[in-house]
Formats: sequence, C-alpha cells, structure tokens
Amino acid sequence: MNAPPLAPVMTPTRAAVIGALLTALGSMSMALYTPAMPTLVAAFGTSMAMVKTTLTAYFAGFAFTQLLVGPLSDAYGRRPIAFAFLALYVVGGLGALLAPSVEILIAARLVQGVGAAVGVAVSRAIVRDLFTGQQSAKVLNTIGIVLSIGPAVSPTLGGVVLHLAGWRAIFLVMLALGVAAFLAVHRFMPETNRAPDKSLVRPARMASTYARLAVDPRFLRPALALGLSVGSIYALGTLLPFVLIDRVGLDPTVFGLGMLAQTGSYFLGGLAARALMGRMGAERLVTPGLAVAAIAACGSLLLEHPLEPRWALVMGPVAIYAFAIALVIPALTTAVLAPFPKVAGSASALLGFLQMGSGFLGGVVGSLFLDPVIALQVVFVAMQALALAIYLFAPRR
Repeated sequence: MNAPPLAPVMTPTRAAVIGALLTALGSMSMALYTPAMPTLVAAFGTSMAMVKTTLTAYFAGFAFTQLLVGPLSDAYGRRPIAFAFLALYVVGGLGALLAPSVEILIAARLVQGVGAAVGVAVSRAIVRDLFTGQQSAKVLNTIGIVLSIGPAVSPTLGGVVLHLAGWRAIFLVMLALGVAAFLAVHRFMPETNRAPDKSLVRPARMASTYARLAVDPRFLRPALALGLSVGSIYALGTLLPFVLIDRVGLDPTVFGLGMLAQTGSYFLGGLAARALMGRMGAERLVTPGLAVAAIAACGSLLLEHPLEPRWALVMGPVAIYAFAIALVIPALTTAVLAPFPKVAGSASALLGFLQMGSGFLGGVVGSLFLDPVIALQVVFVAMQALALAIYLFAPRR
C-alpha cells in the first residue's frame, strides 16, 4: 500500500524556517543565559561550581533526551512529539523564572533541556522526510542561516535584559520563546512522517537501531566529524564567559555584544556556503572547511604567550572557526541522514547527542583547568584537530 500524501507539503522555505525555530530554541536557551552566570553567584549566595551545574543540567537533559525523542518521532510522528516536549520546555522555563534557590534552578534547567531536545532531532528528521541530496543540503543551509540570527542576538539580548530587568527576565524571554514555538508548530507544521512505526520505540528495537547506526561507517564518519566540529560551539559557550568576563574584564552586556563576532561570522559563512554549493556542490566544501576550522583553533595558542588575552585575540580565531563550520554542516548532516530514511529521527537524535555530548565533555575537560585561557586552548584545538582527522582517515564504508 502506498504511503498517504503529505497534506499540506511544506515548501523548502517553510521547512527551513520551522526547522530553524525549533533548533534555535535549544541554542538560544543557552546563549541568552550565559551573560547572567556570574550574576547568579551573588543572587543565590552560592558558588560558581553550583551555577555551572545549572548549565551542566541543561546540557545533560538536552543531550540524552534526544536519544528518546528521535525514536518517538519515528514511532508516533513529528507533530505530537514536538507538542509534548515543547510543553515540557515551557514548564521548565516557568520553574526557572520562579526558582527560589539554585537547587530549584538546576532542576528547572534540566527540564528545559529535556524539552528543548525535540528541536534538533525533529527539525532534521523533517528535512530528511521531505528532501534529499543537494536540495536537502540547501534547506539545511537555509536553516543554518536563519538559525544563526537567533544565537547571534541572544548573548546581546541576554546582557541587555540582565542590565535592564535582572536575571529572572531572561527566563521570561525563554518562556515566551517556548510558547511561540508551540504555537508555530500547531499552525504551520504538518505531519511529515508518512510511515510511523510504533515498534521502533520498543526498548530492544531502539537499542538495535542505535547499535546499528553506531557501527555503520556511513553514519559514524560524518557524524563524529560533525559532532566534534559543531560541539565546540557548546564547549565555547561554557568557556568564553569566563575568559572574556573574568580574564579580559568585559561586563556581561559588552560580552553579549562581543559574541556577535562568532554568530555573525557563522551567518556570513552560511551565505558563502549557499553561493559555493551552487558552483561546486556541498560535499567539496567539507575538507577545506574542517581544515580552516582546525587552523583557526590553533590561533588561540597565541594567547598569553606571547599575547595577553584581549577581545580581538580571543574572538578572532572563534570567528574564523564559525565561518568555516558553516561550510561543512549542510553536507555532513545530509551525509548522516541520507542512508537511513526509515529511522531518520533516530539518526538525527544520535547526531545531536554526539554534538551536545562532545560539547559537554569539552566543557567538563575545560573545568579541570584553573586558568580558563588554558582550558580554551586545550579543548578548542583538540576538538577541531580530531574532527579533521576523523573525516580524512576514518573508514567511509
């Protein structure tokens, strides 16, 4: 029996905008919050270690929940799962807004992370449901361009909101974003999974699917390369506030403005990728993109010896890295999902887990260093060098 037609079929533009909105929810919920981290130490009369735990809880909820969200969306459809987890995100946002203690804030951030996990897993699965090949790469590139706008303004917005209305207002903004995403899914996102299979959510079947993906070179090579290269964004999100605020001496508002160098550069890289894909194809951008990202990361090794940390010296390599990874994301994401149409949600979820997991591990490794500059150097360089090595030398089939 033929699968029923999609009604209505989303255009590439609509798919890109909805995908960007869902994906941006997760990254914005981190970027909005980072300028307030030093403030929360005084607000709750706690330690920096406890404040960092609020971010760790968000990372953990986001990363691990994707492994459940993907199979659920394969089994029951993209829409109902999006509704359920966006509702959890809203609950977590309300808890964070009203948190009377840092312990409650940690729990609320965990719930937020669980809810936000739906964005990455479902948005990429939607693209795989509807598009393949170069068209898929173009839609993913458009998602990246639109997506970059949110994180680009988020640190700035977070710093301004913190200055004008205090840290609780930042969580009010997150709450509004969650409600907006819920309403957008209800109004503009049709169901795209034409063949949901409830057996995919059985524990044995889920384990089998993930085990098969984890040993398949068609998945593993591009997923690890992409996970490490993009995971640096999340690791940098935990490291840069302490480098730029504590060591360089920026106040939270100026820090937010300074982060425009990273996400603005990513936006420009997305535009460049869009132009270059039409001429040479998306796949040919991957090797030079990963190589430039690795070289840019090595630029951070100049900090302290011989150069004293300054905003431009810290953010220059980060900006070049951000431009470079925008060139590689469309092709690598398409390569990860294309061979697995029946379990696109699971493949997308495992990819997202690798991205967030590598970012989380990078942040954990960075926390072992007393000097945040040394932490930045070690983590940033290691992740980009390993991403390039895996893509160049890991088995392809």
